[in-house]
Amino acid sequence: MGTDVKARLIEAWTDEVQATIVYGLIAQRESDARRAEVLTRLAEVERSHRDRLEARMTALGIPIPDERTVRLSAWRRLQVRVAPVDRLLARQEAMELDIASEIEQSPTGDADTDRLLDEIRDEEEQHTVALAQLRAGEVPTVGRVSGGGDGPQVRLTRILGRERWHRASGSWISGVIYGANDGLAAVFGLVAGFSGATGGSHLVLTAGLFGAIGSALSMATGAYLAERSVTEVAAANLAREREEVLTHPEEEKEELSLFYQLKGLTVKEAEMVVERIAEDPEQLFRAVAIEEFGSADAERGDAVQAALAGGISTAVGAMVPVVPFFFLHGTAGVIVAAAVSLVAHFAVGAAKSLFTLRTAWSAGIEMTAAGAIVGGVTYLLGLGIGT
Repeated sequence: MGTDVKARLIEAWTDEVQATIVYGLIAQRESDARRAEVLTRLAEVERSHRDRLEARMTALGIPIPDERTVRLSAWRRLQVRVAPVDRLLARQEAMELDIASEIEQSPTGDADTDRLLDEIRDEEEQHTVALAQLRAGEVPTVGRVSGGGDGPQVRLTRILGRERWHRASGSWISGVIYGANDGLAAVFGLVAGFSGATGGSHLVLTAGLFGAIGSALSMATGAYLAERSVTEVAAANLAREREEVLTHPEEEKEELSLFYQLKGLTVKEAEMVVERIAEDPEQLFRAVAIEEFGSADAERGDAVQAALAGGISTAVGAMVPVVPFFFLHGTAGVIVAAAVSLVAHFAVGAAKSLFTLRTAWSAGIEMTAAGAIVGGVTYLLGLGIGT
């Protein structure tokens, strides 16, 4: 038995133990009993994979590790508990595919082991169907995780999810992160500039307070108006498009046919598809709207929610560099404010990774570096202006 066989079996066993934990934790968060049951079933399948791997390891004389040595990191466990469920499912789907790909591309050379890993690979690929169905809003049949019967929406969601699982999810979440970062960075820059120009006098506190208030109000109103504007523009565009479909259906059919031809269909194929769609005017409208605007739905987000998320988070972030000047002034105040602000930059970046599923260190360091640049530049400018 080669070292590679032992290493691959232990690696696969570790993956299954971790996947069992993750599916179990996500199932606990699901309020829909049917979806929770599917996730519990997936955890049970991962457990069965582990049992089969343990049987093979025993046959080869490989000691089975203590499962207590296999743990999710504290950060990943926190991500599983607070990140959007759809994002977690998408990451699990991507991980399942990565594991399946690795098994396919790197056989161990041991026939029985490779046969077992191939069987597990096939089942892992089937898991992606169930995960895609869950993310598409469907509830797959418990006990059946095969790839048959999944519709176009599920297959499209699965494909796009492999490419987009790392993207931001939820406008209010991105609003909170953006607001905290904007308030922190803007007022830190303001405080640093006034500190450089005045040597950390009482003017820094005054400027910082009004900067925080102004930033929070500006962010809240801006987020509210932006959401309202997007929805209003979308509704107006869709209303005009619906009227055109009703009054000039032939032109709209020709337009839709051209869209499909640009996608690679022949003229005959495109016209045949369009004629079928046009049997229902509402479906024709939706098809044209999706091609032109990307969506047939005018609703884009909750303006009040966006305003509250942006305004409150901006206020909280903006007050961080100001608070030290309630108690300190001069050089001491500048140093403490800078230190607290940079720590806050790191915390905001790390918090962001709970939702983006990046590593906390990389996200935190990236935001800290940005804060250091902003603070350093404005402080030097303040020194120059003050001199």
